[in-house]
Amino acid sequence: MDISVALGGGGARGLAHIGVLYALERAGFRIRAIAGTSMGGIIGALYASGYSPPELVHWADTSTHRDLFRARPFGAGLIGTERIEALLRETLADRTFEELAVRCAVTATDLESGAEIVLSEGRLVEAVLATIALPGVFPPQLVGASRLIDGGIVDPVPVRPARALFAGPVVAVALSPAREEWADSGSPNPLASLPILDMFIRLRPGEALKVFLRTTEILMRMYTELRLELDRPDIIIRPRVSHIGMFDRPSAADMCKLGESATELILPQLRAEFGAGRRLARSLRAAFRQGGSNAGENGA
Repeated sequence: MDISVALGGGGARGLAHIGVLYALERAGFRIRAIAGTSMGGIIGALYASGYSPPELVHWADTSTHRDLFRARPFGAGLIGTERIEALLRETLADRTFEELAVRCAVTATDLESGAEIVLSEGRLVEAVLATIALPGVFPPQLVGASRLIDGGIVDPVPVRPARALFAGPVVAVALSPAREEWADSGSPNPLASLPILDMFIRLRPGEALKVFLRTTEILMRMYTELRLELDRPDIIIRPRVSHIGMFDRPSAADMCKLGESATELILPQLRAEFGAGRRLARSLRAAFRQGGSNAGENGA
């Protein structure tokens, strides 16, 4: 039962991804490929590097006690990434995508063209810093000649990159609630958990940024649903994490349990994906996509 996994973005909510991976492993599924964006990119890169879910829980709890944010960044952002980069270098060292035991990709957005950039070669740290570069909060990252920002801006749950890595069933993990739950799923102020911005968020520019970030989240919820309908993952998992703020410091163990609970609900549906009929349907879809791609290349 080999699968690929697409891990969506969402800041601290992304710690629930650990529980999803843990539950999938325990149920006998083998994760052959993993694509992630933003926090999903961090968890995906660490998992693909060989960190087990229990080790990821320990890493996350240890990391949240460190002062990772600084108020005087270099570049266009309210918060610098120097301390986050130092943590990533401690954890991932100079590891590259080519060295990973599990195929992996993280996504970013080209700030100039708006194009989605799938990063699957070179050093992991540089790619992860690009995928977490939330506009206005963290500065863009220069990769080659491009300035890259958070991949969730154009692809909140990277289903297509996950499918490109491995042709089996794609399990998408969305950290936003389903559309029918929006009215009952408000989100906390994403800046309230950052004491270093306490004075700023009381000022008019801080109030404006709060409105902007809240508006962005509303738009991203809608865009997430549109992309999921378009990209059609085989399974969608939705941990109940909308009450967690982007920069909160929740217990990683508690977040892991939320991911596990959401995953256990869909295990029968996921096992059904390995029946003969579903396998044939996937093969036909893959052939159709390949045929369409070839036709486009040939000018048909």
